[in-house]
Amino acid sequence: MILTVTLNAALDITYRVRALRPQTGHRVSEVVERPGGKGINVARVLAALGHRVTVTGFAGGATGRTVRDLLANGPGAVADALIPVAGSTRRTVSVVDPAAEDATLFNEPGPTVSPAEWDTFRDAYRDLLPSARAVALCGSLPPGVPVGAYALLVREARAAGVTVLLDTSGEPLRRGVAARPDLLKPNAEELAELTGSHDPLQAARDARRRGARTVVASLGAEGLLAVGPEGHWRAAPPRPLRGNPAGAGDSAVAGLLSALAENLPWPERLARAAALSAATVLSPVAGEFDRARYEELLGRVRVAEAAPTA
Repeated sequence: MILTVTLNAALDITYRVRALRPQTGHRVSEVVERPGGKGINVARVLAALGHRVTVTGFAGGATGRTVRDLLANGPGAVADALIPVAGSTRRTVSVVDPAAEDATLFNEPGPTVSPAEWDTFRDAYRDLLPSARAVALCGSLPPGVPVGAYALLVREARAAGVTVLLDTSGEPLRRGVAARPDLLKPNAEELAELTGSHDPLQAARDARRRGARTVVASLGAEGLLAVGPEGHWRAAPPRPLRGNPAGAGDSAVAGLLSALAENLPWPERLARAAALSAATVLSPVAGEFDRARYEELLGRVRVAEAAPTA
């Protein structure tokens, strides 16, 4: 079983409009709702790939009930171990503009989590770890959760002998990487903020010095960069792709974890992650991946050794 943690779950809402123009009214041609938040996105892709996956984190209010209903009735088998909270789960809105082949995103902050709710989650997390092959700690922290939460959860996973991936940003990332996660998955901006370097290869090497065993950085249209003890590679789609980037990084995480569970070598892990990420950009719904495009792209992703780091 793969465990994903989403402390700031969301109801993801996608609007399609003919063209997005600021300071004007818009007619929405299509509305799609789905369960979201980074770890839930990862779990849904893992389930679609045929892996056993459990989600935990927080869900509350009417929005939280909708998230849980959609998880229970959606495609793929995702086990729900979300912890109820008094506050209401946040919503995110993605406005897709087909004319510009782009999307505009709006993210609410999330509910305030009480100390008692945080303690309940920690107990549940510790109970789930012995059954997990790997755990993914993903996304922002809702109000009330300690800023060092991910560092604590990384250490608990490592103590249980469970491979742990961290995908967050800002101070939670800075503290979390010091707890020595097995895999760090930032985007280029997050990696630069963490290390102060805008050269991805140099920044990945610095992130490893700060505690991460392996760093896989999302570089947007340029694909992925992996730097770790097994080697250094770049993976890129066959051409630059435009579309809705929402959830693309989460699909990359799912690709990495699924390939880890299948004991694939690193070049194949990166090819899968890059193909899933690209297929998510090409999907009309935020956070979904286009399976036909994924299968087409998988054999066309270019994976090459990167310049070695000293």
